[in-house]
Amino acid sequence: MRCQAACESKVKGQRSKAQQCWFTFAYCLLTFDLVLSAACARAPAAVTPTRPADSLQPLRDDITAITTMPGVRRAAWGILVQSLDRGDRLVALNPGTLLVPASTVKLVSLASAADAVGWDFRYETTVSATGAIVDGILHGDLLITGSGDPSIAGRGGADLTSWVAAIQTRGIRRVDGRVVADDDRVEEPRPQLAWAWDDLGYPTGATFGALNLAENQITVTVTPGGSPGDSPVLGVEPQAASRPLRNRAVTAAPESTPFVWPEQRPGEPFLTVAGSVPAGGMPVRLRVAVGNPTFWFAAAFRHALVSAGIDVTGYAYDLDDLGRSPERDAATVLYTYRSPTLAEIAQPMMKESINLYGEAVLRLNAAKGVFPTNDAALDGLRMRMRGWGIADDAWQIVDGSGLSRRNAVAPEVLVSVLQRMYDPSGRSPWMTALPIAGRDGTLETRMRGTPGEGNVRAKTGTMSNVRSLAGYVRTRDGETLAFAVMVDGFEGPGAAAVDAIDRIAVRLASFSRRP
Repeated sequence: MRCQAACESKVKGQRSKAQQCWFTFAYCLLTFDLVLSAACARAPAAVTPTRPADSLQPLRDDITAITTMPGVRRAAWGILVQSLDRGDRLVALNPGTLLVPASTVKLVSLASAADAVGWDFRYETTVSATGAIVDGILHGDLLITGSGDPSIAGRGGADLTSWVAAIQTRGIRRVDGRVVADDDRVEEPRPQLAWAWDDLGYPTGATFGALNLAENQITVTVTPGGSPGDSPVLGVEPQAASRPLRNRAVTAAPESTPFVWPEQRPGEPFLTVAGSVPAGGMPVRLRVAVGNPTFWFAAAFRHALVSAGIDVTGYAYDLDDLGRSPERDAATVLYTYRSPTLAEIAQPMMKESINLYGEAVLRLNAAKGVFPTNDAALDGLRMRMRGWGIADDAWQIVDGSGLSRRNAVAPEVLVSVLQRMYDPSGRSPWMTALPIAGRDGTLETRMRGTPGEGNVRAKTGTMSNVRSLAGYVRTRDGETLAFAVMVDGFEGPGAAAVDAIDRIAVRLASFSRRP
């Protein structure tokens, strides 16, 4: 600035020396530039720092976008993804919010039962004689006493063949008495808290008791009448002939779509079959719950004995329906059936999501010496959850299957259980029981042809407007993640919710931390 002032002064006084002034001004500018350059050379160059790329943000953005897809954008979402290798949370969307878990509750039921009794636990069921056996004739009743085995003649256990053989081995050709089923070692069979009444006629709503057979379900055959408007003919398996049925189905026009359903209405002893079947069509087979599982067991065992040539003069009874009970203490045990281990029972329970098994397994939480009611089992569950560091206010579980809408669980609870039970070898009863995407169980048809196929091992949850998935997945880098994805109250069809959940699982399977 001093150079510019001097120049201006010279211009005002001596215009003839203008050229000299401008040379002077240029010299000043050049000198200033050289001084500035030297100063800059001595100071380090300013560098704008670059932040390392966040590999998690694209993952989180993609998952958030999936939760806003049509059909699920109005839903309540809960998602937690935890690295089992690094310990960090990759994704957390409402991880502490209580949501209806549906059948992912079975994760809690099984984990706590294994902690309570061990994977080698077996149920025991006995057949006893209340009288003497003379010349091949039992002068008394056959008494069956159960302890809650859910697997007999079901997907997890053997049928009654060995039972009948045991009676024959004793030389019994005739039972001059009744077949009585004793269910008093477990709480009386009943629907659990807040089960919907319209579930009770289906196998998913079959009640659990001390005695259970063939998962407490039978087949009703609905054969169309001769003409539209006629009543169809209802038929059942011979061993279920005593199951009372009410026929409210009709025969509809030929070529119409068959649609029949069961209704076990509260307070009614009979099962109602409603709907329609087309005239001239094939019979429709409908799987239904048996009603009273104790009586069902007694009736089916009696039928098996008679079919094998053993005469039984008396009828089948639930012990509770008898005015005078057999002398239990004086009875002689003829046969003791030991169930498969809990590890073996866990396979169909988790793969096929059998509600009856979930209810049975939860009861194993009851403290030793305490009568195994549902409440006693929940007390034992609460004690174990506290021991695992899971807060009481993070879950509200009222049954073992997940059928109740009163169940509410935070995603972080399911992930905590998954972390506790994880076995890196993949060979533990827990790991092998989980459905595998695209391969088996309730995930058999899902995620095929994606990075999730053969990779995702997880328990599904399904009920009206509720879908969930919780389990394990290995990323593209080989990192193992535990995750829980829960969606409640979605506005679209169930297929939209399943698609969204599967997209999330596949995105996790394809995830990489590498840039």
